[in-house]
Amino acid sequence: MMSPPYPPRQDLMNPLSQFIDHLSNERRLSSYTIRNYRHAVENFFIWLRKDLAEEEESDRPVTQEELRSREFDRKTIRDFVIEQQRRLARRTLHNHVSALRTFFRYCLKMKWIERNPFNGLVLPKLSRNLPKFLSENQCMELIKGPSRLLQNDVITNSEACRDQLVLELLYGAGLRVSELVALNYGQIDWAQGVARIVGKGRKERLCPLGKAALLCLDYYKKNFAERLAPDDPILVETGGKRISIRRVQLLLKKYLGLAGLPMDISPHKLRHSFATHLLNNGADLRVVQDLLGHANLSTTQIYTHLTVDRLKKVYQQAHPRAKVS
Repeated sequence: MMSPPYPPRQDLMNPLSQFIDHLSNERRLSSYTIRNYRHAVENFFIWLRKDLAEEEESDRPVTQEELRSREFDRKTIRDFVIEQQRRLARRTLHNHVSALRTFFRYCLKMKWIERNPFNGLVLPKLSRNLPKFLSENQCMELIKGPSRLLQNDVITNSEACRDQLVLELLYGAGLRVSELVALNYGQIDWAQGVARIVGKGRKERLCPLGKAALLCLDYYKKNFAERLAPDDPILVETGGKRISIRRVQLLLKKYLGLAGLPMDISPHKLRHSFATHLLNNGADLRVVQDLLGHANLSTTQIYTHLTVDRLKKVYQQAHPRAKVS
């Protein structure tokens, strides 16, 4: 009998490996999210084994037998959360518990356990911080940066055009930085002026690019692109390699400094600016949800707080009955 072409996946005997396989192939989560889920589960079992005086084996793989034999009682879970509170920020703690709840839900589905020990767990409330964003004037100053450096012979014409395109797409299209660096020529519909974006969970959406971004992209393509096949990246380094997320972050820092803007603005905060400016200028919330690629409207609704604050401020300044003299 002929042997199979591939050896059996021994790592799938490990529940965590099966769970990671499920997240990757069935739920199609990003590698970044999967890494965080893995870290949360591994961290919990390392803590659990140390707590039970099994420190010499604390980092061994999780087994199905271990899941069936351990009692994940309420006190153990509470002790874990209390200890993690001392070293993790609240949002990080919420993310870790969410990952663990998802892992044990999967274990329950696979019949390795009889109940999910993280269901019904009460966590410290999160403070609702409003997302930070730039004003419209600040965004305009930021986008002028590449032209200024080009005029002073600090960067080349191709670098200036590429950097301009990075800023136009982050702010003008509201792309996530991961979506930006993954953008290929085959995703652009030139006739419609939109890009077909593959976002979280590999869900697709159409993003209007705007005239400024399209003009910049067209000029860049005609003058500096070396490869134009559908799978070729749009944004590349000097050597033609696809640009990295880290490189985009560094470019943004450079132009923030040049414009005298806060240095803690990240690519994602330009996405916040995109959403806020749309709502400030009358865009419908559900349209903004679609443009951002949010699965739930509640994720988009945080931006309404920003627009309400702005409306209240204008009212207080402009209406004669806003104040009692």
